[in-house]
Amino acid sequence: MNNQQDIGNILYKWASDLFPINRSITGQGVRDTLLYLQNIVPELEIKSIPSGTRVFDWNIPKEWNISDAYIIDPKGNKIAEFKKNNLHIMGYSVPIDRTISFNELNKHLYSLKELPTAIPYVTSYYKEDWGFCLSQNERDALTDGDYHVFIDSTIEMGVLNYGELILPGLSQKEILISTYICHPSMANNELSGPVVTLGLINWLKDVNNRKYTYRFVFIPETIGSITYISINYNLLKERVLGGFVVTCVGDDNNYSLLESKFQDSIFDKIGKHVLKHHTNNKYKTYSFLKRGSDERQYSSVGVDLPIISLMRSKYYEYDEYHTSLDNMEYISPNGLSGGYTIHRKAIEILENNETYKINTICEPQLGKRGLYPLQSTKDTQEQVELMMNIIAYSDGEMDLLSIADKVDGDFFICKTIADKLINSSLMVKVNG
Repeated sequence: MNNQQDIGNILYKWASDLFPINRSITGQGVRDTLLYLQNIVPELEIKSIPSGTRVFDWNIPKEWNISDAYIIDPKGNKIAEFKKNNLHIMGYSVPIDRTISFNELNKHLYSLKELPTAIPYVTSYYKEDWGFCLSQNERDALTDGDYHVFIDSTIEMGVLNYGELILPGLSQKEILISTYICHPSMANNELSGPVVTLGLINWLKDVNNRKYTYRFVFIPETIGSITYISINYNLLKERVLGGFVVTCVGDDNNYSLLESKFQDSIFDKIGKHVLKHHTNNKYKTYSFLKRGSDERQYSSVGVDLPIISLMRSKYYEYDEYHTSLDNMEYISPNGLSGGYTIHRKAIEILENNETYKINTICEPQLGKRGLYPLQSTKDTQEQVELMMNIIAYSDGEMDLLSIADKVDGDFFICKTIADKLINSSLMVKVNG
């Protein structure tokens, strides 16, 4: 996938296919999603962890599945139909089939006054309950009387599923790329992450001589990352340098960076560099204090991995978040290709960042090596200035990313210059 428009269209097609599936933290919807992903990337392994398994301070919950749900109003109209929009049902609702008064029903209804046309996303994973979600406009139209509520669901011992794929590199040191597959029909908050991650896998598979090993995980948010860390704790601590939680990367708004817990990690530096030089510097930075996804677990005390998120509109920060308005119209092929590109650029920096040392005392003579332009213009003067600045800081201590930030240059332009200096025998790598 090289053409940006083609990339965006492919990612959007995958998201469209996945959109109707009802996902939760467990259940058939998660399996169907993983099987779809596996059909595109056959190397993806699907794992199953039984309900009741202890994972640190938590236990894997029972598995929830649902086939239908609706309300019949006093006039016989069927409303809040699960089969029309799976957000109508509160996640993990227990089964029910009875007639109740409006006052009792109202205790189990959820809507948003500030977004009167939106269906909210509501769950009750760890407390047995039931509920329906509907727009405020629909709720306001309800009248007094008897209502028949029907939920055909099961909550029973089963499994929690997740997907894992390892792409080996020259080094056993790993980069973790994690995304989640546990929300029903929401496009930016849910599906943009998995499809962009899938695109990154397809690209990285064709990259020869990868420096690092890449660990991709598709998990239910929170309980999935806790489970994954519990199973792989020693390996993660030994091998993983850090990485990315991929989420909210599909809309057309400006970009966002959620910093790692440590703020000054190589991943923070890469994230800021990519967003500065490859998004017209239109982005907003959020501190780790504004975290809300699986970086909470990967960066928890005792795990302490530097994890960042490169997003478009950050979760919690856009009105459509966790509602039916976060639909396929909210994201776009262009938005998804942008989310894909910033992650690919970040990985390319990781793969190509080196430390160099110039091997001359005082400034080198560029002309005799064919490195000085034959004609002097403003552009060529800037090119020479950038080259000389790179030479000035190539002391065997600063890596190229740090130098690029120091001289306010794009990493990839600086890398091209560094390659020329190496080819002319003026500079050498000191770390490989």
